Amino acid sequence: MALIRLALDTRKNTKNKDGLYPIVVRVFHKRQSLIRTGFYTSIKGWDTRNSRLRKSAIANKNTDCDAINHELAEKVYKAKELVNELGPSIDRLDVNGFIGLIKDKWDQNKGSEIRKKIENRISIASWGNVLVQRKMNSNSPGTARWYKDSIKALKKFNDGQDVLLYDITVSFLRNFESHHLGKGNCRNTIGMYLRAIRSIYNSAIEEDQFAPIKNAFKHYKIPSSTRTKKRTVSKEKLNNIKMLDYEFDTPLWHTKNYTLIMFYCRGMNFIDMVKIKVMDISNGRLYYGRSKTGDPFSVKITDGLQKILEYYIKDKESEDYLFPTNYDGSTKHYQKYKSQRRRMNERLKVIARDAGIEGSFTTYYIRHSWATIAKYMGISTEIICEGLGHSSIKTTEIYLKDFENAILDEANERIVS
Repeated sequence: MALIRLALDTRKNTKNKDGLYPIVVRVFHKRQSLIRTGFYTSIKGWDTRNSRLRKSAIANKNTDCDAINHELAEKVYKAKELVNELGPSIDRLDVNGFIGLIKDKWDQNKGSEIRKKIENRISIASWGNVLVQRKMNSNSPGTARWYKDSIKALKKFNDGQDVLLYDITVSFLRNFESHHLGKGNCRNTIGMYLRAIRSIYNSAIEEDQFAPIKNAFKHYKIPSSTRTKKRTVSKEKLNNIKMLDYEFDTPLWHTKNYTLIMFYCRGMNFIDMVKIKVMDISNGRLYYGRSKTGDPFSVKITDGLQKILEYYIKDKESEDYLFPTNYDGSTKHYQKYKSQRRRMNERLKVIARDAGIEGSFTTYYIRHSWATIAKYMGISTEIICEGLGHSSIKTTEIYLKDFENAILDEANERIVS
């Protein structure tokens, strides 16, 4: 139990210019600390036994001792009241955290709200579900699913039990990481889960739902993403796709067009392409908003892109979606979009085979390929980062890992030959 009392701090280095000592609140909680009250007096001016100013002392002449004594008593009362409010949850605090709450209590009597923030019965699932619902309401079902999957993974690690935000410590996070590594899960998957958990955790702090003693994510480093396999195709292979000749207006014909449109538009994401309307094409440019970040994009329409767009624009109104495969961005139609993306990737397997591309080839590869081809052509990483709409150049560098590996392979061959 914390102990609190008034005292006169008579250490030599605490004297003010008048030779008086500060009156402090002495706090004992795990260790001792002092809080200055802003009042000063002499040794003779302080009644140690009763913890109050002496009216008769010369040092207290012209001082309203009654008013100051009342204020000092009030400070001690509020500090002790805080101890009762916190109850057992005070053990979660170190002395500095406790003193911070005492000062809050002096500034404004927060009452049970302080205990609520310290006890923190708020769990990762309870607050995470608030964010999930927000994402669903704002037509971001993909992010909502990301949160749900990550919460599920955390609960599974915790023997099926929900996890209080207060129990997410550096040790807990390291144990979670090692548990998944032990199961053979890749760092990308682990990092994906932990970034979602960090987002939920920090959101609770930002919205004043949670007051951590120490932010676990400021002291724990989430595993870096690693490239598990090649996700690029060469410019030669993409030129092979351009040369493919499929029957007009068939699913494969449209899929080839979608592939080239995404490539021509700086590696546009499939979800952004299917949202495009006729009105988004103006003055030789294609305008769209990136679904992941909401950032606006403007791409100059090249000759190759223009030739494809002319077919889809024909006989359509300004408000019409440009492509037969379309998506309005709503949560209601998200499953429809996922089905469209799945069919697109299934047809890309056929296109990859016909173009001589070995291994996997999905819509995601188009974006990586645009970045890597740009790097081979000598375009700076900074420009590529801007073109892809990345908020961090580190993300772009992950995209360009294939380029770095190819350069290293070539160098190694030259060295060992």
